[in-house]
Amino acid sequence: MQTINTYLLFIPRLILIDGSIYVAFNRLYENKALLCDRFATAVRSQWRNRAVHGSLKKMAEEDKSAELLKEKANNYFKDKDYENAIKYYSEAVEANPTNAVYYSNRSLAYLRTECYGYALADATKALEIDKNYIKGYYRRATSNMALGKFKAALKDYETVVKVRPNDKDAKMKYQECNKIVKQKAFERAIASDEIKKSVVDSLDIENMTIEDEYTGPKLEDGKVTAKFMNDMVEWFKDQKKIHRKCAYQILISAKDLLSKLPSLVEITLKETEKISICGDTHGQFYDLLHIFDLNGLPSPANPYLFNGDFVDRGSFSLEVILTLFGYKLLYPDCFFLLRGNHETDNMNQMYGFEGEIKAKYTAQMFQLFSEVFQWLPLAQCINGKVLVMHGGLFSEDGVTLDDLRKIERNRQPPDSGPMCDLLWSDPQPQNGRSVSKRGVSCQFGPDVTERFLTENKLDFIIRSHEVKPEGYEVTHNGKCITVFSAPNYCDQMGNKGAYIHLRGSDLKPEFHQFTAVPHPNVKPMAYANSLMQMGMM
Repeated sequence: MQTINTYLLFIPRLILIDGSIYVAFNRLYENKALLCDRFATAVRSQWRNRAVHGSLKKMAEEDKSAELLKEKANNYFKDKDYENAIKYYSEAVEANPTNAVYYSNRSLAYLRTECYGYALADATKALEIDKNYIKGYYRRATSNMALGKFKAALKDYETVVKVRPNDKDAKMKYQECNKIVKQKAFERAIASDEIKKSVVDSLDIENMTIEDEYTGPKLEDGKVTAKFMNDMVEWFKDQKKIHRKCAYQILISAKDLLSKLPSLVEITLKETEKISICGDTHGQFYDLLHIFDLNGLPSPANPYLFNGDFVDRGSFSLEVILTLFGYKLLYPDCFFLLRGNHETDNMNQMYGFEGEIKAKYTAQMFQLFSEVFQWLPLAQCINGKVLVMHGGLFSEDGVTLDDLRKIERNRQPPDSGPMCDLLWSDPQPQNGRSVSKRGVSCQFGPDVTERFLTENKLDFIIRSHEVKPEGYEVTHNGKCITVFSAPNYCDQMGNKGAYIHLRGSDLKPEFHQFTAVPHPNVKPMAYANSLMQMGMM
């Protein structure tokens, strides 16, 4: 036993050197006579305790590190710096991938940056970790609502109500979502194979009376004039509505004009000409007027292209879209509008435009807006070298400009295919394609952009669709440009707005930035679906 006790003194060091109880044990005790159960048990226990202690200590350190990262992310979130919030939530997830809270918090940050696909994935992961984590169900429901997946959202709200039957907030959200699901089911039930009758067919514009007490702008013989546009803009500045007859006249004329345009509009700038390209405006009427103050009113000598997402979120969407339609009617050959993913029924139902039109006019007028939106062109090619679209490039290679010309656009966009991609896709820094962060379409890399441009003999693309801190961003080796024209988006993002000048002489983009201006005290999302107003977005 004296020999054993002597060897015992050296066991810990040998174990540390070799990293294995068995290696140390075998080297020390080749003589089987020295082996005894009590000694072996003592050594193993000592090693096991050390290993467990070390493991627990490491886990505690990782947990502490993850919590510090989460707190850092929370502070960025409170400051509305969602990109940095996502960065540090992601680091917290890496430090401790078994904490449902980190995934749930990152899910909310993704929702704020409109990355609905990523938000959905994180909420789902949080529930895989902890199926009793109620916030996970809220987050997943919100993500599905944002994606128009109302039945899936209803299922999660139902789960919350069952767990918390006395939670008034949960019950109200369940009821609101259930109402939408039933409404959608009713719409499908009454749909038929017959050609849908246009709202225009049910309107009697000629006999629509403008009351004597109305003192606002009126169209001259049903036509938009420069005077009417100036008067209407001033009227809108004072938060007044034009008469419904005037609004209907603009919409009917806009539908007639847009329906005659191709899905791919093609224009040629002369060497001495330039065009101003603007991105998303999202119902920020006073910022739209600021663009005109800075860059001049639209005219044959000062053409514009507005690249979709005119409505939703901002609470002056009606004023924005009637102003844009008015200028399109006034200058049809030098004022251009392209469709965005928010010129669609599902988005309008959730993010405010439908509610705004119903509040300011009628449900019938919203239906007419929906008809007009379906005729907005999807893309524009400038001098055969620059392609402009709202979203981006395609889920598959081989798409040509001729394919875009052939798109039948008079419909709500499908869930996949070129029309969907033009409205929804986003660029990514790495080559190839990946699943969309939004849950719709795809993300495309520099190699995808390069192949598309080469095959179609183009120089670069201009797209919008994403908030950028500086109002614009140049990626994919200068071949993919993003422009966003809604500064301080939703009164919370703090971003600049921008517009681009392209000149016929060289087609070299010139970027012009601007900041937000004050607007009347009507908050963004004021007319949105109630589920989107509850701090969940």
